[in-house]
Amino acid sequence: MNSIRQDQTREYIEEKHVVTIRELQALHPEVSLMTIHRDLDVLEQMGVIVKVRGGARSVRHTGDPGYEERLRENNAAKAAIADKALSLIPSHSTVFLDASTTTLMLARKLPDMDVNVFTNAPNIALELCRLLNPSITLCCGTINRKNMAISGQITLDMLENINIDLAFIGVSGCSVEAGFTCGTERDMLVKRKIIQKARTSVILCDRAKFTRLMPYTFARFSDVDYVISDGAVPEGIRSALEQSGVKLL
Repeated sequence: MNSIRQDQTREYIEEKHVVTIRELQALHPEVSLMTIHRDLDVLEQMGVIVKVRGGARSVRHTGDPGYEERLRENNAAKAAIADKALSLIPSHSTVFLDASTTTLMLARKLPDMDVNVFTNAPNIALELCRLLNPSITLCCGTINRKNMAISGQITLDMLENINIDLAFIGVSGCSVEAGFTCGTERDMLVKRKIIQKARTSVILCDRAKFTRLMPYTFARFSDVDYVISDGAVPEGIRSALEQSGVKLL
């Protein structure tokens, strides 16, 4: 029976790519949480899955979709999120735009206003060059061609010396169990540092990201101030965010 259940779990994870513990409990309600964790340990030892905080992922899953694919996805949702985000940006403030396709949309919609903009995304910096008034600073570091994000120790050292009023941060996954997640350790370290340095942190998260789990947690719900989405937030996540004092837009 154990092997049958473990095969079902493996097939489910391979189909979904990344799953939460809660999903596996729903898949096997007849067994305990401890049994589910033991099954995951066995599958990890077999080399077919990798356990991550709050769940597991298939070894076939390499992270986020390709950058060009993400540029084409959910543009209406990104535009709706960007419109809401613009209402939070005052003149003469220092703003950080994290590397993501949603923050790129925000850069495209930013009016020609007097703000200091820092970013770790070269495409966002170039997009903002069409404007005359913003001061634009691009972080140094190593570029990941897969997501156009600059990261590394040099990036972290630079961020240590920046004072940020308002940070807009893209997210690859969001769940109650794991918080806000992303696909690489390097991105996790940069996003975490940005949140530490910002007076106000804003997560930009379209509906497709809710309950999605990625390997690296960069923040818990209580670490941020706002979550902006393009539509209804699942009740479980909404409740957990509100309990953590997060404002939903």
